Amino acid sequence: MTNPFRAHTRFMQAQEAARSGGTGRSAKGYDLMLLQLNEDRRRLKGIQSNVRKAEIKVEVLPKYAAWAEGVLSADGAQQDDVLMYVMLWRVDAGDYGGALRIGRHALKHGWVMPLGHRTTATVLAEEIADAAKAAVLAQAPFDPALLLEALEVVDTHDMPDQSRARLHKSIGWVLTESSPASALNHLKHALQLDEKCGVKKDIEQLERKIRNAS
Repeated sequence: MTNPFRAHTRFMQAQEAARSGGTGRSAKGYDLMLLQLNEDRRRLKGIQSNVRKAEIKVEVLPKYAAWAEGVLSADGAQQDDVLMYVMLWRVDAGDYGGALRIGRHALKHGWVMPLGHRTTATVLAEEIADAAKAAVLAQAPFDPALLLEALEVVDTHDMPDQSRARLHKSIGWVLTESSPASALNHLKHALQLDEKCGVKKDIEQLERKIRNAS
C-alpha cells in the first residue's frame, strides 16, 4: 500500500477491531478487509499457474500489511480470517518470517484455518517444510533459522507425525553442508516419526561423510 494515510487508517481500524473483539463500529474495517480478500481470492482462482499465483500474492500482500500490523501489535485474540490467508500467501510469496509471525500469534490465540481440515500448526509445518524442500531441489539458498523457528513455533502443538517429519527432513536437507551432525539428528528424527519419509539414503550418506571427516 503506497498511500500513507490509508495505511494509517487501516492500521488504526485493525487495532480497534482487535481490542474490541471485532464487534460494533470496529467491525466495519474487518468487513472491508474481507471484501478485499474475497476479491483477491477470486482473482487467484482464475489463474492456473502456481508461479503466476505467487507473483500476484507478492503484488497484493502490501494491501494487507497495515491491517496485519495493527492486529498483531494490539495482540488481537479474535479469529481473523484475513490474517490467516495473509499467513499462507506470505509463505507462497517467500516472506517466511512474516508468515511465522502471524502463525505464532494465531497459535497463541487458538485460531483455525478458514478452509480445509489441517490445523494451523500442521499448515505452518508443512508449508515451510515444502518451501525449503523446493529451494533445496532448485539448488537455491534457504535460511535454516526460519525452519528452526517454525519447529519451535509448532513444538507443543499436535499434528500428524508425518507432518512434523517433513519439517525435520527439510531442516536436515538444508543443514547438510553447513552442519552435518545437526542435519543427521534431524533426519534421524524424521525417520523415527515416519519411516516412509524417504531419508534413509540421506542418513547413510551423511554418516559416511561424518566418518570420513573424522
